[in-house]
Amino acid sequence: MAQLSHALVPVAILCYVAAGLGFLVEFAFGRKVATPSREPELVPAGTGASSGPVDAPAPISPAPPSAARPGAVSIDPGRAAWFGRAALVVTALAVVVHITALVTRGLSVGRVPWGNMYEFVVALSLVGAVAFLVLVARRPSLRPLGVFVALAVAVLLGLADTVLYTAAAPLVPALNSYWLKIHVSAAATASGLFLVGVVPAVLFLVRNGYEQGKRSFPYSLGERLPAGESLERLTFRLHKFTFPIWTFAIICGAIWAESAWGRYWGWDPKEVWSFISWVAYASYLHARATPSVKKTTATWFAVVAWGTMLVNLYVINFVAVGLHSYAQVP
Repeated sequence: MAQLSHALVPVAILCYVAAGLGFLVEFAFGRKVATPSREPELVPAGTGASSGPVDAPAPISPAPPSAARPGAVSIDPGRAAWFGRAALVVTALAVVVHITALVTRGLSVGRVPWGNMYEFVVALSLVGAVAFLVLVARRPSLRPLGVFVALAVAVLLGLADTVLYTAAAPLVPALNSYWLKIHVSAAATASGLFLVGVVPAVLFLVRNGYEQGKRSFPYSLGERLPAGESLERLTFRLHKFTFPIWTFAIICGAIWAESAWGRYWGWDPKEVWSFISWVAYASYLHARATPSVKKTTATWFAVVAWGTMLVNLYVINFVAVGLHSYAQVP
């Protein structure tokens, strides 16, 4: 089972890469369609050669709300949409392979498969992929985000398979607790959702720059992205949903620490950076709820918060030494 699990991870990576390329084709080669402008015209109510006074102009009916401003451009995927649909199918296939790899890993050791860094990253990347499929099922217009989500998941899995891989083995004594199923499960779920949440956050900043007239890279990509308001709203909703899960994970970790080490808080590097991430995400939600703070400024908080998650996920486990060194990084 362990060998099968290890063999399936590269298959999942290849599927995610193929899906990302399919999304990229749709994103890059969709047709630009100019939206016809509907500018009002002054049409006199009375016409003819009469020498009398000309009647007042007829009232001008405003353009319907759906009419775009002159020169607006929308993206019609056209034939490229077939690549996007195929990429969705491949993403679903990758998720099935991903799930199988995680389940067989757990069966090989007779426990939940997130007892070390390798297994944790495999689990959180799976959460991110599943969350993306759920989002697209609810809002098909979000499919352009697939190129960024699929490739991010592929990179995380690639790092797990090449850098973090640990042979299947029983749990170390410190982890042999029912809290592993609660605390680490919540942390992996929150981390995977935050992974998906940072994608629309970054894309909103790109789209917002494009809407303000910036045309250098990466703002030039904004032309083909969904509306900035939609991306910003999605960013907020994802983080609003995920933040309580992350809070729950930290609380459960403190309770587990008291049971295992006799204290709720010990300034362990992992604990400190988990709290830093919590503060960063709380700052984003607070800034987003403050009317005087620009949405672009608030979104930068979300991007920085994800940076703290990466530090907590990789840097702390490779550099710092603490009570959480059970990660078994090779």
